[in-house]
Amino acid sequence: MSFQTGHIGLNVSDLDRSRDFYVKIFGFEIVSESGREDRRFALLGLDGALVLTLWQQSEGRFATGLPGLHHLSFQVPDIEAVRRAESVVRELGATLHHDGVVPHGEGASSGGIFFEDPDGIRLEIFAPDGAGDRPAPTTGAPTCGFF
Repeated sequence: MSFQTGHIGLNVSDLDRSRDFYVKIFGFEIVSESGREDRRFALLGLDGALVLTLWQQSEGRFATGLPGLHHLSFQVPDIEAVRRAESVVRELGATLHHDGVVPHGEGASSGGIFFEDPDGIRLEIFAPDGAGDRPAPTTGAPTCGFF
């Protein structure tokens, strides 16, 4: 038996704001949306495949100090795609950690950007190569674990 991630579901506090955020940064297509005010959701995908579901079922901000999700990581083909995403993250005024592209660890060439969505959910966009031109922000541990 083998497993692979199907799609990711996130609770959000403002569906319109979150949907627009994920569409602008990741280029997701809106596969489906609810028209009911009491059951709001958006299904987002790429090339016909469902990737992310957003459910308007929460209030406040994501609590990083509680057990559960640490962060979501999305791989792109190259560092240029990471830099394009970084410019959109900056344009939207999202919280960006480490001030831009950084490697995954000391001496690593893989790396990317680490940021938060409007509800404080931590996100990563990375490329397998091309991020080694800056020092790693965390010594002795993976960058993605400490932001």
